[in-house]
Amino acid sequence: MDRSLMREKEAFMRRAIANPSVEVKKRKTESSHVDSAKKKSASKPPTTDTGGYKSMSGAGQHKFTALARIVKHMKARHQDGETHPLSIDEILDETNQLNVGSKVKQWLVNEALPDNPKIQEVDGKYLFKPALAVRDRKTMLKLLRHHDMKGFGGVLLDDIQESLPHCDKIMKQLEKDILRITRQTDKKQIIFYHDKGIQFPVEKEFQNLWRNTSVDGLQDDNIEEYLNKQGIKSMQDTGPKVKPIRRKVKKSRQRATKISDNEHMQHVLQDYDAV
Repeated sequence: MDRSLMREKEAFMRRAIANPSVEVKKRKTESSHVDSAKKKSASKPPTTDTGGYKSMSGAGQHKFTALARIVKHMKARHQDGETHPLSIDEILDETNQLNVGSKVKQWLVNEALPDNPKIQEVDGKYLFKPALAVRDRKTMLKLLRHHDMKGFGGVLLDDIQESLPHCDKIMKQLEKDILRITRQTDKKQIIFYHDKGIQFPVEKEFQNLWRNTSVDGLQDDNIEEYLNKQGIKSMQDTGPKVKPIRRKVKKSRQRATKISDNEHMQHVLQDYDAV
């Protein structure tokens, strides 16, 4: 390399090392930005989020907790046989909720209690609304008889326990008049009326056939085939009859024939012309 170029390069490097102006300016600008951000944050007053999600969910949870305690208490009163209605102040007193705010109380009176399916309003006061309209042994037995006569089937034991005051005591008294069936889908008990007037003796031959014949997992065709092998023809023509679909046949319209000449009157016309 030429000596003159080497000298110029060395001189340029010395000037660059001796004058680091670019780096100093960058540091100053960065520090100025940090200082301005600190000043802005210090000048702003601290903000509190009063209407945030947590505060709203907490208030809503408090309201529905109060409602759940009221419904539970009213249900317990009904099951104990207390049928007189209570005002909102009496309910809050019995549930130890007199410290609820005015907004929660207003919400209970105007929206929550009137719209709740388990609460009924009577002259400005409130009662528990059971699933079944039963009060004692007589009304319970009457309801079961009505279901049996109308073909409505049984009644859930859960609904009876919710609706009938002193349920356990009354159901023990009705043991001879009812039948308990456990539903296989959810293991809940269904209570049926035990109609003793339709009882009749069944011969042991039919009892053995009933007990020994297993149709679990068989379809209708398989059951029919099994019965045919056993010589039983009772399943024929027992299914729903399907009416054949009649198709509408379009009738062709017959055109009326027009008579062009009165041939049968020809001789009459000839005689008339001759006259």
